[in-house]
Amino acid sequence: MKGNSFEKDVVYMIKAVIFDLDATLLDRDTSVRQFISRQYDRFHSLFSHLDKETYTTKFIELDCHGYVWKDRVYQQMVTAFQIDSLSWETLLQDYLQEFCNSCVPFPDLQAMLKDLQQQGLQLAMITNGKYPFQLDNIKALQIEDYFDPILISEREGMKKPDPAIFQRALSKLDIEPSEAIYVGDHPVNDVQAAQKAGMLSIWKQNQHWDQVEANYIIDDLSELPAIVQQINKRRR
Repeated sequence: MKGNSFEKDVVYMIKAVIFDLDATLLDRDTSVRQFISRQYDRFHSLFSHLDKETYTTKFIELDCHGYVWKDRVYQQMVTAFQIDSLSWETLLQDYLQEFCNSCVPFPDLQAMLKDLQQQGLQLAMITNGKYPFQLDNIKALQIEDYFDPILISEREGMKKPDPAIFQRALSKLDIEPSEAIYVGDHPVNDVQAAQKAGMLSIWKQNQHWDQVEANYIIDDLSELPAIVQQINKRRR
């Protein structure tokens, strides 16, 4: 846990914590590896010339940490591996239906959310992605009931880092920006965007990024409740 000089003197108490989903609450790297291994097992008889590791490695490379939508990924997979026995659309549909069955949470997720609720905090979520795909993943983690609102970019018609989606969440929570903390893994879409919207930012460390200038940095979700308590204690 690390703090820095970004925090301003604010009279408001923290009333809400807003979260990103992928690589923040959902261990996406582990989930993707689990899913793509299972997908290979479901379809390997149709592309028996491929070994599992080759198939898995190529998917992860093309997926680009989730920032390339899977229609493009599977089109490239089918072409690269000369898969003639099934279409990229079939593989995409399997992804849409089955990924939720491979969702893995980060450790301490449920305990952290319960702790924040016990502090009287509102919890919300802003995530980029398709709807209802992302909602299915949230439900798979069994955390849907903790959050109100849940803003999914496709349904909202806007996405991070657009400040409008942060403003929409704050409006639904009926709070000021200085009364909220945003927790995410992406340095631009999450950390910088939240700061520009007037919120404190917490970076959930991600091995794909470094030198991220957030108000606070955490390795584990279990660190979060204590940070909120410390902030509110100072603001009293």
